Amino acid sequence: MRPYLSLVTSFLVLLICHSCGRPDTETATSTQESFSADSVEALLLKDHQPVSLYKGNENPVTRAAFPVIDMHSHPYAKSEAALDEWVKTMDKVGIEKTVIQSYQTGDAFDSLVQVYGKYPDRFILFCGFDYTGYEQDDFGPAAVKELERCFSMGAKGVGELGDKGKGLFYSRPTKAFGMHINDPKMKPLIQKCGELGMPISIHVAEPIWMYQPMDASNDGLMNAFKWRLDQQEGIVDHQGMIDILKDAVAQNPETTFIACHYANTSYDLSILAKLFDVYPNLYADNSARYAETATIPRTVNRFYSQYADRLVYGTDMGMDVGMYQTTLRILETADEHFYDRNISSYHWPMHGYDLSGEVLEKVYRSNAQKLLKLPAE
Repeated sequence: MRPYLSLVTSFLVLLICHSCGRPDTETATSTQESFSADSVEALLLKDHQPVSLYKGNENPVTRAAFPVIDMHSHPYAKSEAALDEWVKTMDKVGIEKTVIQSYQTGDAFDSLVQVYGKYPDRFILFCGFDYTGYEQDDFGPAAVKELERCFSMGAKGVGELGDKGKGLFYSRPTKAFGMHINDPKMKPLIQKCGELGMPISIHVAEPIWMYQPMDASNDGLMNAFKWRLDQQEGIVDHQGMIDILKDAVAQNPETTFIACHYANTSYDLSILAKLFDVYPNLYADNSARYAETATIPRTVNRFYSQYADRLVYGTDMGMDVGMYQTTLRILETADEHFYDRNISSYHWPMHGYDLSGEVLEKVYRSNAQKLLKLPAE
């Protein structure tokens, strides 16, 4: 980019000098100095924040078209006042219930039950798995017992489990690096979830850009560099993580899995579609991948239309009013070429999916009601 811009700069200098009637060294020097630290030549890639000038497609959505169950959030409220404010925000934008993916077990989970118990009709808690002693051959019974205890305390599911290639490490208090969801040691826990009717939300891999070389050809470089996995030795690659998820889902047909973030297959949703076609116990949430998919709205619209019964709404991006409203705008409108850097660190613009009312109702609410065994109203 710099050589090209240097040519443009030189051309402008020559053009200005020509307009004076003859080459003028002083004028040329002054013009070149104007292209200083504030010029585009000094602009860092991370500081590029374009503003869309396109008009006629601004249709902000302030409230969801149907009542929403947010299937992917976290315990963001750190005080009773913050929790009260969150509920007001949910009311404002049309969020009926929020699933708190807590990661927690033991006393930490119990404390969340107390906090969010103030609004039992608005918040649903998921617990984690207790991986204590996972390296031992006798791992399993104690973890199952704690799972049953969390269930008795009100946990409706498990999550968010997380594995970016080095093993399961999201649950608290113990990380299980080296053990993946398809490990035989996980079988008793997964089966117990099926028996109890507890869906498992699991984050596998990361978006494909995080695995690509961090160079000029990386389309998602602005965000990918922060979460890069390309330089980590011994890590399971993207396809390997999809295979691990597939193995666990296939081996446990009585247990429901929810692949967070489209199983991080935003770049090729046919990967997830093929899994949907084979495994009826697999679902996916769309949380925190709006920016990755709002670049391909027509492809996403077709995908949602075909798999409307297998997708659920999620956020995973805090509890800000504007955040919710941007996700709703992406799902509900046909708006084109707009930015919202509160939910995106990419350079590219976003476009609305323009989903039908029938699809929206399933994604927003009815699929979640089925997964959580909530009565249909």
